[in-house]
Amino acid sequence: MKKSIAALLITAMAASMMAGCGSNAKTETTKAAETSAETSENASEEISESSESAAETETAAGNYTIGIEQFAVHGSLDNCREGFLAGLAEEGIKENENLTVIYENAQADPGIAAQISNNFAAKKVDLICGIATVSAQSAYAVGKKNNIPVIYTAVTDPVAAELANEDGSSVGEMTGTSDKLPVQQQLEMIRAILPEAKTIGIMYTTSEVNSLSAIEEYKALAPEYGFEIEEGGVTASADIPLVADRLLEKVDCLTNLTDNTVVSSLPLILNKASKKKIPVFGSEIEQVKIGCLAAMGLDYIDLGKQTGKMAAKVLKGEAKASEMNYEIIKEAAFYGNTKVAEDLGITFPEDLTSSAKELFDTISEN
Repeated sequence: MKKSIAALLITAMAASMMAGCGSNAKTETTKAAETSAETSENASEEISESSESAAETETAAGNYTIGIEQFAVHGSLDNCREGFLAGLAEEGIKENENLTVIYENAQADPGIAAQISNNFAAKKVDLICGIATVSAQSAYAVGKKNNIPVIYTAVTDPVAAELANEDGSSVGEMTGTSDKLPVQQQLEMIRAILPEAKTIGIMYTTSEVNSLSAIEEYKALAPEYGFEIEEGGVTASADIPLVADRLLEKVDCLTNLTDNTVVSSLPLILNKASKKKIPVFGSEIEQVKIGCLAAMGLDYIDLGKQTGKMAAKVLKGEAKASEMNYEIIKEAAFYGNTKVAEDLGITFPEDLTSSAKELFDTISEN
């Protein structure tokens, strides 16, 4: 900016000097000099103001529009979205400042998810964030056709979902974070809390590839802890009441996956289990807040923040999505609900409570 203004001033002064002669030339030259001085002063002020403004936003120059597609409404996915925006903000990309956010929820309907992705493409967003597997898959399909990078989160198994290669690298201009369950730690926790339990029930959506992957891991590891796994597959939310009733007749406890269809109906499941005094274990903090006994799980706000920071790199041109492997939060933490434990007549082992990230003494509404 400085070079451009200086060049204009020199040209203006030269033209003024050549245009007149004698006293007229002297007068015109004087005027030109005065005008130049005034222009230079104003330009310096503008440059100073511009520099101050640039310093304030030097970490995230430019304005961005992103689409956030969330597959379903429930606490963990809401926390992912909250954390995602917080992660962007920490990198200087802030909503209502230099970021426009278009948010849509698919209401757990794959057809709606596809429509949302296509709408984002039509609006020419700079990036799509897909929260949960189905939304990530639909976002990638549309993003690939329209040259829009995709960042996903809350995808349990990106490889099984065909969003990543076996080595963790991207299959295209997309990357993100996985909420892969710490299955072994969950089984250890259940055994510590329920030393006499034999059978664990798990409900899952039969069309959800991540749930199928998690079920297989549970079945492989359960015998090491003296458990059998009783499965309850559903195709839609309407199946859940009957499947829950059937499972509750056969098991000592239930444990949840990060299956969006099942988690969306968790209050119903908790109500049925409570009447039979059967504990339900969650997979993350929000499920424990609303009535699950305990979880060795993830903090989805932290997961979202991690994802937001990855998105910021893509938006600012520091890296392409295809250049970043997907990431996993490796540290699970213990969350317990002492109110639920009291209602069930269960006492948490001291080693779990002493290391708990958070304990709750009430049951909150979903």
